[in-house]
Amino acid sequence: MAQTEPNLDHDVSWFLLPPYWAKMVVGLISLLCFVNSYDGDFVFDDSEAIINNKDLRAETPLGDLWHHDFWGSKLSSNTSHKSYRPLTVLTFRINYLFAGGFYPVGFHVVNIILHCTISVLMVDVFSILLGGLQFSNKGRRLNLTPKTSLLAALLFAVHPVHTECVAGIVGRADLLCALFFLLSFLGYCKAFREHKDGHHFSLFWVLVSVLLGAVAMLCKEQGITVLGLNAVFDALVINKLNVLEFIQKLLHKDKSLEAINYNYYYSLNAWLLLCPWWLCFDWSMGCIPLIKSVSDWRIIALAALWFCLIGLICQALCSEDSHKRRILTLGLGFLIIPFLPASNLFFRVGFVVAERVIYLPSIGYCILFTYGFSLLSKKAKKKKILAAAVLGLLLINVMRSALRSSQWRSEEQLFRSALSVCPLNAKVHYNVGKNLADKGNQSAAIKYYREAVRLNPKYVHAMNNLGNILKERNELQEAEELLSLAVQIQPDFAAAWMNLGIVQNSLRRFEEAEQSYWTAIKHRKKYPDCYYNLGRLYADLNRHIDALNAWRNATVLKPEHSLAWNNMIILLDNTGNLAQAEAVGREALELIPNDHSLMFSLANVLGKSQKYKEEIGQCSNCSFPNLSNDYCIGDCGMFFIYNSSMCGIM
Repeated sequence: MAQTEPNLDHDVSWFLLPPYWAKMVVGLISLLCFVNSYDGDFVFDDSEAIINNKDLRAETPLGDLWHHDFWGSKLSSNTSHKSYRPLTVLTFRINYLFAGGFYPVGFHVVNIILHCTISVLMVDVFSILLGGLQFSNKGRRLNLTPKTSLLAALLFAVHPVHTECVAGIVGRADLLCALFFLLSFLGYCKAFREHKDGHHFSLFWVLVSVLLGAVAMLCKEQGITVLGLNAVFDALVINKLNVLEFIQKLLHKDKSLEAINYNYYYSLNAWLLLCPWWLCFDWSMGCIPLIKSVSDWRIIALAALWFCLIGLICQALCSEDSHKRRILTLGLGFLIIPFLPASNLFFRVGFVVAERVIYLPSIGYCILFTYGFSLLSKKAKKKKILAAAVLGLLLINVMRSALRSSQWRSEEQLFRSALSVCPLNAKVHYNVGKNLADKGNQSAAIKYYREAVRLNPKYVHAMNNLGNILKERNELQEAEELLSLAVQIQPDFAAAWMNLGIVQNSLRRFEEAEQSYWTAIKHRKKYPDCYYNLGRLYADLNRHIDALNAWRNATVLKPEHSLAWNNMIILLDNTGNLAQAEAVGREALELIPNDHSLMFSLANVLGKSQKYKEEIGQCSNCSFPNLSNDYCIGDCGMFFIYNSSMCGIM
């Protein structure tokens, strides 16, 4: 005899659309929310993960992707982030190859399409989670409920907390992980669907589910949690097992202040799902002050979180309504299990709150919200008012998502939007300052760098950047103090050591400068810019051989280092080594064929060697040798008047 379960569609009958149209509506609305991010720039982490990631370039062997982390560093390196996402990096590489370079539009479009696809897929996922399974003598089959699944899928599609994943290109890791996570879950469900021959179990679909779970894990580590979720689904829905003992273990927490802070962070993640109005690209460095006493009023937030969770867990375990138990438990499962890798329970992660990691857990929130709404709708007398309220919430979320997407279109808008959300976050002020400095507004950048250092007196990157600007403004004393403090706090900070060496060189403390340069190279062996500056120091000291060796090291590490090549040519020219200068100049131009400074230096050497009719060309007006058909670099006035005093070590 078939056992039927309550159908939530009766409680939200006004949400009536066939499955095909439901998916069309969800797809279009999800597109509407985030489409304005399509022409945004590369922002925040995009620079390191994409622009500076050599794994995207054609010359890097594809096999290297399997040995490198998400940022292109070797996994075996001490500096590696250890985030292993080769399939996500592979999609970035495909984007790069198809676009013919680093053009952000293609990258953004793929992210938007992925979110739309996931949102459409959620209609089927929510149909399973909210619709229930029917049991018969022949086996189990799915009873889809497009009306409730439409509401839940819309809530997911328009949630503003998803903006970081969609509008931030590095969020593709979360999108791809979510896509294959859901496909793995649907595959596992399909393994237990009723077949025409009466069998209700398919080993093939179980294996497909495991394979898709592995793919999700290779897109982002969080994907492995689908195995746990499938196990919970199997236990609750298919085999009707009791998982009370497992949940009780999750509730047994340490009562220390550290545990209190972690629980407070969980409550903030929950609040972002409930009220995604205050969103920030980074929640570290003072954005969330620590709870240092049990008298802190914020303990109310974590108390409220656990009160709600425990209440839902009790309802899920103790309710006599099997349908209610199943929906609540699966909702909690989707909410909790994908969040576990970011919870700091099993291992330390590099953040306390991050909007990207809520992408998958938001599925659980949508399940619980929709189920709660269906219960209210069942009891409410004025159902139209309740329906209007939900539609109003959806509209607000659409508007908020569109607004947040526009803020992710450029780093300036993104960083400034965080100032009002996290004014105590030193990293926010640092990024605003860095963005201003990159645009040449050094005076404004100094103000934000100083504030970052004030908020976090050990923020060495802010000290380094501030010291660098002060060095360029010839405020050498303060620059030296800042850079010296930075290397005291972090002795292996190679960039700060190099900048300190530049300042000491400007102060004519040459021995200290040389020591600082070598310390930088000790901590970063492949450091062409440091070798370049070391060469300048040696040139100032007339240690010509040492200078040439330092610049040669710079060009070996970075063949396109134009300044190092040019200084070698000029130094060899000034010391009368014209043949060697010519050889170095030609070698440099083979590597950097369109560099006009190299052309000029080599032309100068050839002129002194009286090689006026070399294949490099000759000006038809004044017969001065030149390396370009477009202009003369001689004294005929066609470009600029040649003056040997203009040549010098750069």
